[in-house]
Order: sequence, then structure tokens, then C-alpha cells
Amino acid sequence: MNIPPLLVGISGASGVIYGIRMLEALRALGIPSHLVMSRSAEVTLALETTLKLADVHALADSVFNPADIAAAPSSGSARYRGMVIAPCSIRSMSEIATGVTSSLLTRAADVTLKERRRLILMVRETPLHTGHLRTMTALSEMGAIIAPPVPAFYAAPVSIDDMVDHTVGRILDLFDLDTGRVKRWGQTGQAARKRPRREDGGQ
Repeated sequence: MNIPPLLVGISGASGVIYGIRMLEALRALGIPSHLVMSRSAEVTLALETTLKLADVHALADSVFNPADIAAAPSSGSARYRGMVIAPCSIRSMSEIATGVTSSLLTRAADVTLKERRRLILMVRETPLHTGHLRTMTALSEMGAIIAPPVPAFYAAPVSIDDMVDHTVGRILDLFDLDTGRVKRWGQTGQAARKRPRREDGGQ
């Protein structure tokens, strides 16, 4: 059976581990992945991890040069399950929202929207000014899903890896892919657990 790949974009925003873990999760699930990694993301990779660029490329089934606008993801005729940008910088988000794209990363996202495929942007920035919020609203109206990598503390994480795995798992849930690493509400006792009452009577 021909399984459409998931297109994974990694921008230069902080949080490159999300894109890396996304590729690892897709490989474990047997889902093909195609990677577009910006030049800024290569810098972030060196700053935030001990991995080499070749290590990240090896996790994907296909890797495209971000400057190659003629590559497959630039055309709607290329079949993809959808696209996720993990993490997504404000610049990348803004380019996608305007349609004025300067690289394969943002062009591929624009194509994903025009083909009515699922596009998920893990926007990594805070605090957000009104311009950022308006851009997010515009993208949401176009059909994109804005999914900042917010940790779920109800899952009782004990490490950064736990938080990253849970977040990546929840993003892949949006593509109907179950990593098996998500602690789901009501399945681990959190939903039934009552919050302790403070001695002063507060909640």
C-alpha cells in the first residue's frame, strides 16, 4: 500500500527538538516523512543539541534543500498526508499568512493550504503582540491549525523528554496517528483525582 508521507518543516525558532522527535515518532510508526529544514534551523540545531545535520537528515525518508523551489513539496500534485512545522518561527508564520513565500519551507506550507490539506504550525514565541495574534487568526481562517508546544502538566511529566513526547503525540493525533506516548485524560487517573483543598479553604 502506498502511504502518503507527512511533510515535516523545521524553522529556526527555538525548540528544534520538536521537529527531531516528530521525525523519530513517524519512523517508529512506519509513516514516511519528508523534511524541509531552514538554514536558520541548522543554526538552532547546533545551539540547542549535540546532533549533526546529517543525524537529523538520516531520520527522514527524503530531505529537500530549502532553497530548491522546484522540489516536489512546491507542487500540489505531490501527494502528502499534510504538513507540520515544528517549531514554527514568527517569520515563517507571517510568510505563510501573506502567501509571499521566500523558501521551500513556506512555499510548501502555502501549497498545503491551497490543496486543503492539514497544516499544523507549532508556533514558538511568547509574549505575542496584536500583530502576531491577527496573523494567527488569518491562518486559522485559511484552514491552518495553530498549535503552540504547550506542556500538559496533567500528564505528570518527570522530564523534558516526557513533555516533548506528549506534545509531539498530541500533534500527531491531529493526523490520526497514535504514538502510544500520550497520557490521555481519564485513562491514567488524573480526571478522577480530586484537587487537595488548602487549609485556608481555598481550591
